[in-house]
Amino acid sequence: MSFDPIAALADRQREQLSQYAAELARVNKRFNLVAPSTLRYVERVHLRHSLALSWRPFPAGATVVDWGAGGGLPTVPLAIAFPETRFVAVDSVGKKMEAVRLFARRLGLENLDVWNGRAERYDGPLPHYAVSRATAPLATLWGWTERVRQPLAEVPAEAWTPGLYTLKGGDLTEEIAALPDGLAVETTPLTDILGPGDETKALVAVRPA
Repeated sequence: MSFDPIAALADRQREQLSQYAAELARVNKRFNLVAPSTLRYVERVHLRHSLALSWRPFPAGATVVDWGAGGGLPTVPLAIAFPETRFVAVDSVGKKMEAVRLFARRLGLENLDVWNGRAERYDGPLPHYAVSRATAPLATLWGWTERVRQPLAEVPAEAWTPGLYTLKGGDLTEEIAALPDGLAVETTPLTDILGPGDETKALVAVRPA
């Protein structure tokens, strides 16, 4: 049975998600956050894809960094889904981080922070997890993550194992081959999570072996 990440949310969380979609459409022309052609399909193209990462939980008290957060995808939907988890949106483009600050304030997301700068220079809260949505090659994303990640003392059995979780499309053979040795890589087609309609995308998990 496929996972419906929006139906899994509480009523208040679904309200926040709808508000985020409306805010994203409202300010997109000003901040250039997502392709205008995708605004008609925000739920399917952006929100459901981002919330595929909620297939398993991020533990309460953990810190998750989003490399190249852009307009808050997947950070904002995940911060809505996991209010007891701390999320840090990272992007070098100041106006995009300004937009995420705006979203966090209007949605009341006290668990969402913003760090404006280049990922390789990140010196914000040390993360237990990293997420990303088609920002950079896997080896680059892992390099950013490995430099700053910290261990999590206790990981619930149902939660994600600490590591990098990214949404990717296309043939990933070369990207996976370019990763350093000693890593476990798991690729799950989004069709296996969300059902039909996402045939070209996958959730890629990269963790120490």
